[in-house]
Amino acid sequence: MYDIIAMIWFLRKFHCKFVSKKELGKGIPSVSFNLRHGGSALIDRKDPKQAIPEIKKLAEYIEKNNRSAVIFPEGTRSKTGKPKEFAQSGLKILCKYAPSAYVVPISINNSWKVVKHGFFPLGLGNRLTFVIHKPLAVSEFDFAELMEKTESEVVKGIKF
Repeated sequence: MYDIIAMIWFLRKFHCKFVSKKELGKGIPSVSFNLRHGGSALIDRKDPKQAIPEIKKLAEYIEKNNRSAVIFPEGTRSKTGKPKEFAQSGLKILCKYAPSAYVVPISINNSWKVVKHGFFPLGLGNRLTFVIHKPLAVSEFDFAELMEKTESEVVKGIKF
C-alpha cells in the first residue's frame, strides 16, 4: 500500500493507473478513492475471468490516452524482500492491447520491512527506495524476451 502512495506521487506526471487487488478499493483513505475513481483496474485475484476484461479495458485506455499503467507482477509483497516469481498474464494482456507502450521496470526496496508486522506497528526507520530502470519498448521484443528482461532488471535492482 505504501508503495502505491509513493508511486502516485513520484510518477504523477505520467498519470499512472494501477492494476491492483479489489480489496485495496475500500477502507484506505485517499488510496481507495484514487484506485476506484482514477481509472485503475481493480481485480479479484480469485476470479481470473473477471480480471481479463478489466486489464484489457485499462490497456485500451492507456493506449488511446497515452497514459501509464502500473502492475505488480509478484502479486503479493514478499515477506523477506526476496522477489517471488513474476506472474505473466496481467503484463501479457497489457502488452497485447497497448502495443505502443513501454515497460519501465521498477525495483522497490524495503517495502516488506515497512509492513513486516502488519500495518500497526509500522516499521519505522526503514527507508522505502525505488530504482527506475531503462524503459523497454513493447514493440521491440517478443513477450517472453520482454518478460525475462523485465524480471531480471527488477531482481537486479533489489538490495537484500
